[in-house]
Amino acid sequence: MSSSIRIESVVKEKNRMGECPVWEEWENALIYVDINSQKVCRWSAVSCEVQCVSVDARVSSVALRQHGGYVITLGTRFAFLDWDSQKVTTILELEQDKPNNRFNDGKVDPKGRYFAGTMAEETAPGVRARRQGALYTLFPDLSVIKQLDQVDISNGLDWSLDHRTFFHIDSLAYAVHAFNYDVHTGKIVCPRLVYHLEEEERMPDGMCIDAEGKLWVACIDGGRVIRIDPETGKRIQTVRLPTSRITSCCFGGKDYAEMYVTSAYDGLDEATLAKEPQAGEIFKITGLGVKGIPQNFFAA
Repeated sequence: MSSSIRIESVVKEKNRMGECPVWEEWENALIYVDINSQKVCRWSAVSCEVQCVSVDARVSSVALRQHGGYVITLGTRFAFLDWDSQKVTTILELEQDKPNNRFNDGKVDPKGRYFAGTMAEETAPGVRARRQGALYTLFPDLSVIKQLDQVDISNGLDWSLDHRTFFHIDSLAYAVHAFNYDVHTGKIVCPRLVYHLEEEERMPDGMCIDAEGKLWVACIDGGRVIRIDPETGKRIQTVRLPTSRITSCCFGGKDYAEMYVTSAYDGLDEATLAKEPQAGEIFKITGLGVKGIPQNFFAA
C-alpha cells in the first residue's frame, strides 16, 4: 500500500450495517444508510455533524433525485424520501410473495434509471433460502422491469465510463460480473466473469468505479477495499481498513479525490468488537492517486 495513503474515521457514530454511501456535491455531504437501524443519514463535511431520518423498514440503498430529495429502497419497496419533512412516499412494492426478502444495494444508471436488487434474509445464523433475489430497474416514469432472477444477494453495481458495460455483484458467488448494457433501453445481457475473490478477500459487497474505469470493491469480513481492472480481470491494489466488516465505498469530496468507506458492527462477537473498536464507523481515504466520478441522479 502506498505510503501516501491516509485513512481516517470521519463518522464516529457507529452503524449496525452502514451501506450505500453517496456523495451529495451541492450539500458537501455524504448520504448513507444504516440498514439494520432503519435510518437514512447525512454527514456534513463542513460541520462534521450527522443527521438521520428513521423509516419503517430496513432501508438498503439511497440515491439522489434530479428534482431534490432522495429515492430509496426499504423492505421490498421503492420510495421517495423528502429530507426536510422526513416523509416517505411509496412508489411500488415488489416480491410480496417472498416475506423473507428485502431490497439490498442500488444505484442510478447514466440515464437516470434506478437499478436495485433483492435478497433473502437469514432465517437463522448462516441460513438463508438460495436464489430468491432479483435485480430490478425503476424507470423515471415509475415503471419497473426485472433484469435478473435467481440471485442470492444482489449487491455492488456500476457502469463503465463508455456506458457499454454494467457491473454487478452477487455476493454468494464471490465474484464481480459484467453485462453488455444498452444505455438507450437500460437492458443488460450476456453476463461474464470479471473477477473471482480470493479466499482472504472474503465476500464482495458494495462497489464503485473510478475516473480511470477501474472498479473498487468493498470486502465484507475481509477488512479491505480492492481495486480491479475489469479489462484484465486482475486485482491491482488493496487498501486495508481498521475493521473487518467493510460494506461499501464511493468517491467524494473536492474533485472526487477522496474515497468514503462504510462499515458494520452487526455480526461481530464481543471479542472481535473489543479488537475492532472502530467497527461501524465511516472512513475517508486520501492519497489514492485516482479520482472518482459524480453520482447519477434519478430522473424523476
